[in-house]
Amino acid sequence: MTALLDPRLGDCRRIFLHGLALEASIGFHDFELAAKQRVLINVELFVPLHASTSSRDHVSETLDYDLIRRDIAEWARSRHFNLQETLLDGIVDLCMARPSVRAVCASTEKPDVYPDCRTVGVEVFRFRP
Repeated sequence: MTALLDPRLGDCRRIFLHGLALEASIGFHDFELAAKQRVLINVELFVPLHASTSSRDHVSETLDYDLIRRDIAEWARSRHFNLQETLLDGIVDLCMARPSVRAVCASTEKPDVYPDCRTVGVEVFRFRP
């Protein structure tokens, strides 16, 4: 990933959740409106080492990715999304709401929507302003 070469990330740890599989109400086609479908979510959080290293080996001194996972699942199940972009923007906003997160790379994928594609999805990379 070329973003890892960005000097703004030189002092960061990459914390990730890959392949988080959730059932979500997503899509605008009639067959998508009829039932929830599987969505795969990938999130990479870039957190400065000082904010992601524990001197006591305790989660309270780091970014707790259990909470990130919970928040993403709650958002994905909270409503119907016509577009993956809308779902993804909300996921990125949730991650960026954590003060220690400097940057986020995230994607969503719908693996079951087209019979001739392994998956279809969107991805975004955002730095804290």
